[in-house]
Amino acid sequence: MPSIDPSLYLQTQNQSKSQESKSATLGKDDFLKILMTQLQNQDPTSPMKDKEFISQMTSFSTLEQMTNMSDAIQKLTEAQSEAPVVRYSNMIGKQVSYEISNENGTTGSETSKVAAVSKKGEKIELELANGDRISTNSITRVSNEASE
Repeated sequence: MPSIDPSLYLQTQNQSKSQESKSATLGKDDFLKILMTQLQNQDPTSPMKDKEFISQMTSFSTLEQMTNMSDAIQKLTEAQSEAPVVRYSNMIGKQVSYEISNENGTTGSETSKVAAVSKKGEKIELELANGDRISTNSITRVSNEASE
């Protein structure tokens, strides 16, 4: 005689629904539980056909791979946003124009090639080929070639 799964009782269902409201999406673990429950409760006189089972396992495998890729992309995005030096590293080798101030208080403009990017405290600095170190806030122009 088949037994009744305790998770089907009304009392347990109300608790399950409150937990479901926390996470409205089904994950790979939920899909696997559904598949296992389906296999346990199938009619022995009419078992699931091989094609149906293979199709469901393929769906599970696809779901698992998509979840893994999503997690990997999320980790990559977080790592890049946490490392501002990486964000500015594409400027290495480019020509930048930037504002400079003299002792007299007059401002001018210089142009040099970016040699390196570094972090000092919370600020990002560009180390230039002419020896200057400038803040990213003082950049007025970025180009691939030397300005003529």
